[in-house]
Amino acid sequence: MKIAVTAATGHLGAEIVRAVTKAVGVKNVVAITRKPPKAHALGVEVRRGDYSNGVEFEGALSGVDALLLVSGMDVPEKRVEQHRNVIGAAVTTGVKRIVYTSVQGAEIGNSFSPVIQSNRQTEEDIRTCGLDWAIGRNGIYIEPDIEYIDTYREHGEIANCAGNGKCGYTTRPELAFAYARLLTTSSLDGSTYNLHGEPITQEELAMYINSAFGTQLSYRSMTVADYREERTAELGKFLGNIIAGIYDGIRHGYHDNESHFEVVAGRPHQTWRDYFELLKK
Repeated sequence: MKIAVTAATGHLGAEIVRAVTKAVGVKNVVAITRKPPKAHALGVEVRRGDYSNGVEFEGALSGVDALLLVSGMDVPEKRVEQHRNVIGAAVTTGVKRIVYTSVQGAEIGNSFSPVIQSNRQTEEDIRTCGLDWAIGRNGIYIEPDIEYIDTYREHGEIANCAGNGKCGYTTRPELAFAYARLLTTSSLDGSTYNLHGEPITQEELAMYINSAFGTQLSYRSMTVADYREERTAELGKFLGNIIAGIYDGIRHGYHDNESHFEVVAGRPHQTWRDYFELLKK
């Protein structure tokens, strides 16, 4: 069985390529990316594919049995059609199974909702395309908080608008393991799975970071408006709004969901105690 992974030069896509390679071997994995030279270090066959070019994707999917479609990063109004280009190419070229990396969140009510709506539309497009399918809805990556440690240390706090809400965080390697299973386990077909670890609050996140890095961070809750203004000033309007919407969703419980990770992976998600223990210096 030949398995293709899109967005193979991205953080998640690359992790999935590595996990699938462990599962089925180097010769059975294809990495698809807009920038092939950046993917050669993955050690698998590399093909060019752009979500905006369905004809090009038909060539990229030649001989492929199963496809992992990583959700695109374009604005919501564009990504639905881009995903349809990939789904259409998969149908045309005879791909048998498609697995999609979706995301959890509020479908209405905050500035992250347009992204969620576009993901839900792609989910529906996949369910009705005629191929075998499975969908994962990712929790929030915890890695950006770790990458932000110097800023947290400088400020002495974690500050956002999540309040006391719990967030089902996950890590890219854990997601990659789960998606490798979805790509290779037919008994998991036909269902949608929430993929995350034990939900934790921002205060608990601060505690875990303190234990790993020897910091003394506290958590400060902000209003959604203030947090959006801060994020927009640093990241621009598009990303600032999305980040504010995610944390607003955490505040209102949209990221505190039942996890199906163990059902998919065949083992529990890594605990946060174990994850942060490995980060200790």
